[in-house]
Amino acid sequence: MIYLDHNATTPIAPEVFDAMLPYFTENWGNPSSSYRFGSKLKSAIETAREQVAQLLGASPREILFTSCATESNNAAIHAGLKAFPQKRRVITSAVEHSSVLTYCSTLESEGVRVTYLPVDRDGLLKLSDLEAALTTDTAIVSLMWANNETGVLFPVQEISQLCRAHGVLFHCDAVQAVSKVPINVSKIAFDYLSITGHKFHAPKGVGALFIRRKTPFSAFIEGGHQERGLRGGTENVALIVGLGKAAELAQKNLSDYDVAVRHLRDMLENEILHSIPNTELNGHKTNRLANTSNITFSGVESEALLMLLDQEGICASSGSACLADSSEPSHVVKAMSPFSASSREIIRFSLGFKNTRQEILTTIASIGKSVAVLRG
Repeated sequence: MIYLDHNATTPIAPEVFDAMLPYFTENWGNPSSSYRFGSKLKSAIETAREQVAQLLGASPREILFTSCATESNNAAIHAGLKAFPQKRRVITSAVEHSSVLTYCSTLESEGVRVTYLPVDRDGLLKLSDLEAALTTDTAIVSLMWANNETGVLFPVQEISQLCRAHGVLFHCDAVQAVSKVPINVSKIAFDYLSITGHKFHAPKGVGALFIRRKTPFSAFIEGGHQERGLRGGTENVALIVGLGKAAELAQKNLSDYDVAVRHLRDMLENEILHSIPNTELNGHKTNRLANTSNITFSGVESEALLMLLDQEGICASSGSACLADSSEPSHVVKAMSPFSASSREIIRFSLGFKNTRQEILTTIASIGKSVAVLRG
């Protein structure tokens, strides 16, 4: 198998699996218990909290463990609205992840006004559009750092400054950015920042939300005293330990990430664009993640091409894995090019550390052969 869908999910690192294993076997107690067999697990949770905090440049007390990015994103927007009940507006963008867009749609049905900022053909956001949208009625701005389909990066530093100047909370979905670009929340004025483990070699089912000290937060999941009363539910210790270990590895490998994947991504992308007619890059040429390439194959249905690649043992996607069962075209590419049919003709390739030059050469050959078959 040649796996080129790392923006969808990543394999669990061996070191992460080894760190988790004891908490599935001998250390299986409840960390809320008063006896030592259970309560000793609290130290494992706090070690993981420190590891995640170090990756983000945060204080451990600013890290809240969650089940996934969807929960983190929903919880942050929920908290912003709860903090200012008199403010009934949320600002986001047309290219956010479905976990943000679907929640915003639900909020609209409850009377909240949502502004969806547009992007240009390169997937870039105009700061002037954001500034014009900021009003005294705005409770929170929720914008991603890196787009999951195109890899395009939003100017989060400038966004945070605009929000701070207008007294508006800023939530950043950093799910695709974490482990791929440096993140230091002490240098950028995020109020909330979401991550999830399975995007950087931790298991599925665990994530985290950074909540800046003194930023208002209301529990999204009510329950017991876990997570200092900010999120009810017995902690999944094994997965939290895995997230912490993955964060430690991500911090260690961050300086090598760009070098490891960019040249292979560029090899794949350049060969496709130069050797296969009627192909086009979606997203800004340089202002994007080093591992992501989103390409239109004009006249070729995405699903047909993916099926042929799958038969060759090559894994890629037509966009977000969370919308894989949807018959709708990519909302991201549609927002970038509203009058084009290309949103049904795109393939996203997202590389990882373990991909090799030979895999890329094999993929290039398979794509060329498959496109020729589909175009007749």
